[in-house]
Amino acid sequence: MQTNPVKQLRVNLSVIAATIALWVTLLVTAPSMAHAQVSSTITKPVSSTPKTSVVNISITDSEVLDAQKAWGEALVNISTTYDQEGMAAARTLAKKVIDELYAYQSGLVLFKPTLTTGDQTFRTTRKGALSYFVGGDSSFPQDTGFALKGWRKVEIRNAGIFIDGNTATTMGNVDITDKTGKVTTVDKTWQFIKGNNGKLRIIVHHSSLPYSPK
Repeated sequence: MQTNPVKQLRVNLSVIAATIALWVTLLVTAPSMAHAQVSSTITKPVSSTPKTSVVNISITDSEVLDAQKAWGEALVNISTTYDQEGMAAARTLAKKVIDELYAYQSGLVLFKPTLTTGDQTFRTTRKGALSYFVGGDSSFPQDTGFALKGWRKVEIRNAGIFIDGNTATTMGNVDITDKTGKVTTVDKTWQFIKGNNGKLRIIVHHSSLPYSPK
């Protein structure tokens, strides 16, 4: 039996029209469906944790200022301890200060103190840093103990602070006043790193006397 060509054409056109109508419907409703899915999505912690844990080790400017203040207070504390309790107590405190404020336990610290020369200019080890602050180490015969000079006050004046993630670099002047009222000013650069425990420690410390043109 032969198929009527006209009738077959009508059937084909009906199928095509129905297909086009279906695609148009899908295109029109898809955005609203997607929007409904997005708006109905919520985030919540797992049932065993009432609050989502977030780890953020970026440094804030207030943390930098606190770290600088801690260094100044530590210097004064070593000086007053030496004057009141003697060398042994000052050395014990200096060890504690270095371990708390510097990152020698992690390896290298780039420490260039104010009053060092020659092949002992840079104190990249804990041993060298301790000798600079309190002296008494035959390996560093020129050290007389910078922290033992009767310091009573430290004022830090930052020229700028640059923070990048978990590190912060500062540059400026530090005025240190001794027990006679004499003020010594040094140019100082620090770089701090924030560990996973949230504590800032010094990884770079450069100090020098201001340039005086002749």
